[in-house]
Amino acid sequence: MSKKYLVTGGAGYVGSVVAAHLLEAGHEVTVLDDLSTGFREGVPAGATFIEGRIQDAARWLDSTYDGVLHFAASSQVGESVVNPEKYWLNNVGGSTALLAAMRSAGVRTLVFSSTAATYGEPATVPIRESAPTSPTNPYGATKLAVDHMISGECAAHGLAAVSLRYFNVAGAYGAHGERHDPESHLIPLVLQVAQGRRDAISVYGDDYPTPDGTCIRDYIHVADLADAHLLALRAAESGSHLICNLGNGSGFSVREVIETVRKVTGHPIPEIIAERRGGDPAALVASADTARERLGWSPSRSDLAGIVTDAWTFAQTVSSQSMGVAEA
Repeated sequence: MSKKYLVTGGAGYVGSVVAAHLLEAGHEVTVLDDLSTGFREGVPAGATFIEGRIQDAARWLDSTYDGVLHFAASSQVGESVVNPEKYWLNNVGGSTALLAAMRSAGVRTLVFSSTAATYGEPATVPIRESAPTSPTNPYGATKLAVDHMISGECAAHGLAAVSLRYFNVAGAYGAHGERHDPESHLIPLVLQVAQGRRDAISVYGDDYPTPDGTCIRDYIHVADLADAHLLALRAAESGSHLICNLGNGSGFSVREVIETVRKVTGHPIPEIIAERRGGDPAALVASADTARERLGWSPSRSDLAGIVTDAWTFAQTVSSQSMGVAEA
């Protein structure tokens, strides 16, 4: 049955892919985004677009909506360390306003884009939802604060909510892919080297207790992630806040990612070994057992070469479009 959803941050990377999946499933979609980090052309065709802030969501949210999928947040870890006030204001303040708007309009279903950064440096892997939450930066701390707010809203006001804690999202879905500015994620950074936009890729530490000495991370295809959001809408129960980790349950090292990019693109990727970054755990891998059991979700696009191929196709498309604009 067709439903109506508000997607906050739907002009961004993950939000746009989820919005596209909702439309393909036959739902009515409104995207709310202030375009501070998203792109107008990222809004899927067929979605209604509102350029605005989630702090003002009450202006547009009404009882005709069946639910909200919330992606609007500041998400750069490094920036959060030097400008924490921005993150508390945007992530926590914005979410507070959104929850109030939902309560006022009687919209009682929420899927929240949370993060593995809520766990900090885990004592054991794979990481389960029962692991202690001890974020090491304001970004993770603000996301955890919003999770606590949602739990309170569910208990006090009957909200039906699911928080999905992502690990490393990658890949692309058609016209929707990763294009952060500044870019901080490994796969698009290595692809920039292949495109000649960057001289080399920095490898931050090659002496970790891993098979090749570099950090291991759990990469999940953005389309698999989108599937989980649609399943979460069905699984949400009134008065309950379900938290699920999303990942493949196995990881790839930095060097494995670089070598895969070499094979996919056919380009040499020079490496520069740099000092370790503070707070970088040797391995971050998710246990997605809860998502499998409670959502009925399992990733189907876990091959690293496939993830990189989709990201490479998107990166080349964006570069071609940018060149066309420059030449015009």
